[in-house]
Amino acid sequence: MPQSSTIILGIESSCDDTAAAIIKDGKILANIIANQDIHKAYGGVVPELASRAHQQNIVPVVEAAIKKAGITKEEIRAVAFTNGPGLLGSLIVGSSFSKAFAMGLKIPIIEVNHMHGHVLAHFITEADETANHPKFPFLCLTVSGGHTQIVKITDYFDMEVIGETIDDAAGEAFDKVSKMLQLPYPGGPILDKNAQQGNAVFDFPHPKVEGLNYSFSGLKTSILYFLKKELEKNPLFIEENMNDICASVQKTIVDILLINLKKAIHQTGIKEIAIAGGVSANSELRKRFLELEKEGCKTYIPKFEYCTDNAAMIAITGYYKFLKQDFADQELVPNARMKI
Repeated sequence: MPQSSTIILGIESSCDDTAAAIIKDGKILANIIANQDIHKAYGGVVPELASRAHQQNIVPVVEAAIKKAGITKEEIRAVAFTNGPGLLGSLIVGSSFSKAFAMGLKIPIIEVNHMHGHVLAHFITEADETANHPKFPFLCLTVSGGHTQIVKITDYFDMEVIGETIDDAAGEAFDKVSKMLQLPYPGGPILDKNAQQGNAVFDFPHPKVEGLNYSFSGLKTSILYFLKKELEKNPLFIEENMNDICASVQKTIVDILLINLKKAIHQTGIKEIAIAGGVSANSELRKRFLELEKEGCKTYIPKFEYCTDNAAMIAITGYYKFLKQDFADQELVPNARMKI
């Protein structure tokens, strides 16, 4: 460990949230997020609008993070930023700012994979709390709007994807079904809230996929045809059965996610398990995941603020990379389809 304090600025701009965080010696001092409400009018993220909003938000967000952390910019030792995967225009804003900020202070930059950040969100520690991190090796079910993966982690930087979606992500399935139900954007949290008041009385098929991989494209189609058929019989079907539909959809998606996670636990023998990504904020997934403790597993779930896109996960990943002196070059360009 370095003798002096290691302060890292983290920047996250992979989609529609502009975020900045400050980590000092592995402890989070500030985590600021600016959301983009403009996308609600379009029912989803519009990439061009997202990149423009990042340009407006990034300086105020970084200023707010530095102020909340109670530091000066001259104390920052390195800038860690999301370089992919994500929306290219959004990534360009974050990477360009990070390079310029670091160049002005003559400090290094650190490239961070967004999905790597979600996994290492489990190692974020508040200033006044005792660390409770997964022990290596552990399995992490990483579920978001763009990704669904089971990752085997043997070290901070030794990760292997052992299962992933072959088409759509679980978070995308939640979003698309929410649109079918005409729920306002973002629909996932609203579907979750409705589901908590309903019962899973409708059955939807589970896709058959080899190994530990996932598929959600067929599920979305089956739900679409189900709703179309029921609406032909009763135009008020969705309105009259909203909570039960949401509960049924949510249960099906969580069933599919956990079936393969249980397979992975059995195949690897690893009982240290974690979930990460935006969908890990889903109440049904969190509840069912914690029930795996009854099967001898040790479970880990990030705090809500570290589940969705945030800069704290980028800063903590940057911190561990800093300790390895793993720095990036100013010539680095964003990669919208970066793999772990």
